[in-house]
Amino acid sequence: MIEITSNEINTEALLESVSSPTCGAAVLFVGTTRQFTGGRETEKLAYECYQPMAMQKLSELRDAAMKKWEIENCSIAHRIGVVEIEAASIAVAVSSPHRVASFEAASWIMDRLKKDVPIWKQEHWADGDRQWVHPPIENHSPKAIG
Repeated sequence: MIEITSNEINTEALLESVSSPTCGAAVLFVGTTRQFTGGRETEKLAYECYQPMAMQKLSELRDAAMKKWEIENCSIAHRIGVVEIEAASIAVAVSSPHRVASFEAASWIMDRLKKDVPIWKQEHWADGDRQWVHPPIENHSPKAIG
């Protein structure tokens, strides 16, 4: 399952989507909005994306992880729109016969996702300032696409 949604991420459904009787491990990574970043207070985050390309890139990441590790299932959900403090903005679920493959694949997917997928995060600071903070992808900024 690959999903980009403006709704809350259903982490239970995501974990269930990778469940298998042949797997002894299932890893669920959930990235949430933290209150402080680099000493500054965050009010909320706002995500935008170029959805057709983002869906394609997320699918490519899933497929590459399934080839690189012995994993049976992998699901990724990313939220767009406003994400409040403590709410999930990203979730990656991976299942495999043994735990090492699931942990490594989930970590690799998160690292690659931040670099390769055209999803942009805008930090809304408590002092009223706003700042686009990632990903560092050339020619994939919201201004370059729009």
